[in-house]
Amino acid sequence: MAAVRRRVWQLSSIPGFGASKLEVSSSFQRAILDPFPVSGTRHFSQVVKSNGKHSFQRAILDSFPVSGTRHFSQVVKSNGKHLFLVDTLALVRRLEGEGVPSKQAEAITAAITEVLNDSLENVSQSLVSNGEMQKIEMMQESNLSKFKAEVQSSQGHHFSLLQHETEKLRNDIEKMRSELRHEIDKVTAGQRLDLNLERGRIREELSNQNAETNNLTNKLDREIHSLRAQLEAAKYDVIKYCIGTLVSISAVGLAVLRILM
Repeated sequence: MAAVRRRVWQLSSIPGFGASKLEVSSSFQRAILDPFPVSGTRHFSQVVKSNGKHSFQRAILDSFPVSGTRHFSQVVKSNGKHLFLVDTLALVRRLEGEGVPSKQAEAITAAITEVLNDSLENVSQSLVSNGEMQKIEMMQESNLSKFKAEVQSSQGHHFSLLQHETEKLRNDIEKMRSELRHEIDKVTAGQRLDLNLERGRIREELSNQNAETNNLTNKLDREIHSLRAQLEAAKYDVIKYCIGTLVSISAVGLAVLRILM
């Protein structure tokens, strides 16, 4: 609406419009800028094919309360690309009814039509058609399905890699377990062999010690027997010497007694 106001004031600077000094400016501005009556308003939408593409353009056909008349719309072409429906006849009659001259009403209607077409064209440039929306949706669905397929393939690939790594780790663990069992058996066999050798050596040492002990015992027994024999012999000698001494003493005593007697 600001663009409409600017366009109207630009038109007021034209000599043809300056003569009337726009004495009815408030009335036709209210007719243009104020909301039109709800009754009798019709909206039309038209799908126009431009350059091989479908673009949805919305045009508003505002009908004004003119009794006993049928409203007509003209097709206005904007920049040679888009087509819009504008009820210029009803707008001209409404302005003429508000006291605006016919030429001024036609000029204002042309300005409003141009502004409306430019506005609708700007709006149409910022919107997307149904075909493009469907194309974008199809592209999004294709990308989504491709992404799902890539995710599934990546998951399958990673799962297979994980299974392969798990199997490899399991094989490595089994190999390490077998090697560890072999080393344990080897160490156990070595320890058992060492224990058996040590046991045999200890037994041999014990047998040697027993033999030496027996030898010492036998030697001691022989020495004891020899000492006993020597003691017996010395005892017999002592007894013999004692008996001889006693006999000698007895003989000497008897001799002394015979001498004294």
